[in-house]
Amino acid sequence: MARKEMSTELGRKARRQFTPEYKAQVVQVCRNSGKSPEAIARDLGLTPTAVRRWYDQARIDTGGGGKGPLTTAERAELGELRKKVRVLEQEREILKKATSFFAKECTS
Repeated sequence: MARKEMSTELGRKARRQFTPEYKAQVVQVCRNSGKSPEAIARDLGLTPTAVRRWYDQARIDTGGGGKGPLTTAERAELGELRKKVRVLEQEREILKKATSFFAKECTS
């Protein structure tokens, strides 16, 4: 049974996914219409939380977020760096075990 089918059988809606282009269009409508992101969300049948998050992230990406929040590019870079750290830690563990193994063989 597919996961999507299970979620609808339990009475929950399947999670919708939107393209970056669609999100950008919704943000553009928010900026140009003068309406709040919540009002736009109601008009388009979206959740207010999602539209607010898209709107806030677009503001951060254009430099309006101050020093704290990360831009989308920074988030992507952070994810890649975390992945590299994880790989390097695994490699280090393998080398430690190999060093220990060969040290035992040399002393035997």
